[in-house]
Amino acid sequence: MDVRPGDFTDARVLELLREHLAGMHASSPPGSVYALDLSGLQQPSIAFFTVWDGDELLGCGALKHLDDDAGEIKSMRTSARHLRRGAAACLLEHVLAIARARGYARVCLETGRGPAFEPALALYRKYGFVPGPAFGDYVATEFNQFFHRRCDV
Repeated sequence: MDVRPGDFTDARVLELLREHLAGMHASSPPGSVYALDLSGLQQPSIAFFTVWDGDELLGCGALKHLDDDAGEIKSMRTSARHLRRGAAACLLEHVLAIARARGYARVCLETGRGPAFEPALALYRKYGFVPGPAFGDYVATEFNQFFHRRCDV
């Protein structure tokens, strides 16, 4: 597996992003989806990555610059055809390495609750993310939850 910068002109990448947004909307109450669309991922504050096995796109994810001390994980998704192959772990390790290289003290994420989110939550917990308060512009609700991880661990 190798991680590459995301190519927004690649139809496979665009299809995976559509799959991600559709999944978030199907698993979340109205008004509770904070997943970025294509234009959101193309902002200067976002570093977008894809993970591949040869020519097979396995997944995607992004790191958003929040401030000099923190970044936020966004748009993590493994293709439904490639679940349980280690793509998400590979991508998460890459994103955490980027965060450390940028000198961030912490990395944060916002996610939902329920069965659709459990595999991702298990991965984040395995990598040392712990529940914490809302951050940035997020407002805590009964549905969303927030996780934080120090970058020096």
